[in-house]
Amino acid sequence: MKFSRGLAGVVTGILLGSVPVPLLVAPASAAAQAVASTGAASTVVASCRSPAHPALAARLASDIDRALRGRVSTAAVGVDDPGQDVQCWLDSSAHFDSASVVKVIILGALLRLAADQRRPLTRTEAALAMEMITRSDNDAASALWDELGHRFIQDFLDLAQMNRTYLGPGPAWGLTQITAYDEVLLLRLLLNQNRVLDTAARDYALGLMARVIPSQRWGVPVGAPRSLTVHVKNGWLPLDPHGWRINSIGCFTGRGGGYSIVVLTQDNPTMTYGIDTVQAVARAVNHDLNPGATSVVPAAVASQSWGTPDELVPAGPAGSG
Repeated sequence: MKFSRGLAGVVTGILLGSVPVPLLVAPASAAAQAVASTGAASTVVASCRSPAHPALAARLASDIDRALRGRVSTAAVGVDDPGQDVQCWLDSSAHFDSASVVKVIILGALLRLAADQRRPLTRTEAALAMEMITRSDNDAASALWDELGHRFIQDFLDLAQMNRTYLGPGPAWGLTQITAYDEVLLLRLLLNQNRVLDTAARDYALGLMARVIPSQRWGVPVGAPRSLTVHVKNGWLPLDPHGWRINSIGCFTGRGGGYSIVVLTQDNPTMTYGIDTVQAVARAVNHDLNPGATSVVPAAVASQSWGTPDELVPAGPAGSG
């Protein structure tokens, strides 16, 4: 299965209607960025860029750094707010096991397949997509992964210019290698008009991500204004070495063109510890991007049911989502 000819040259600078959306800029030299650092060589350093709002960029960088200070988690962060012309990066090209975050890629490839074949999703495909995203059902993900096949999913990644994402071997979709930069690219495809996914496909994907069950709405939504619509997908996976992988990606609509946050982590001693790391970053970013918000999404608590940590990643370890 191949994509239609003539689309593979889609550029990362996407047009939203007739209004140009700022390019997604990979981390540049320190001279071109607002950088936060405590001065210690081992301290995590986040880099933010905003020609229009340098003070906001500096504040974001400092607050991301502060959120991760003292944590044993290894983290990568991506923040993209085209409306305020700000981007933040931390280890944007570092690779992490995706766990269930890859399910958004599977969904994107499924929607692209249906578009190429000029048809709606079948009733079975729609049911599997809903279970895969809203409940993080692994059997549904495996069924769609098998239906699409590595070749077609790779074609979708190529079309989306997600060049740093490497699909998991065989049936092990949860071991797909992802980066913060590529995940932000994926969320940009969902938020903006582009040549990869049409408006109906983007609305469908965002709709499912807005309907994730309450027990799995932890992570990047924390601290976001309740006036915004949150579209989220999380992933969790314990695997030696590097302990728990806790990943959270999401975008927020209802203010301008929307914005995205990606936090990928590993080396977490427990699932709860990793979630706390992700939520510390999310709380800081959401606050800085929405300084006037008073009613915000609260942090998840340790007693909450996170999801279904007894599920399996096919051909992989137990305890994942």
